[in-house]
Amino acid sequence: MMISDVQTWVSAALTDETTCSDGFAGKEMAGEVKTAVRGRIEKIAHLTSNALALINAYAALHN
Repeated sequence: MMISDVQTWVSAALTDETTCSDGFAGKEMAGEVKTAVRGRIEKIAHLTSNALALINAYAALHN
């Protein structure tokens, strides 16, 4: 497996998290569910971002 493939997959996962949160933008999605889901999405996005940073650092050392 190429490191560039892993970088692409993790970047895509980060984009998917953003797309998911965009689905909760309307007024009809206001309330406790929106708040709970948004909090979880933000946590996952933070962890995914950290993973991407580690992958990029690894790639930089091995290129």
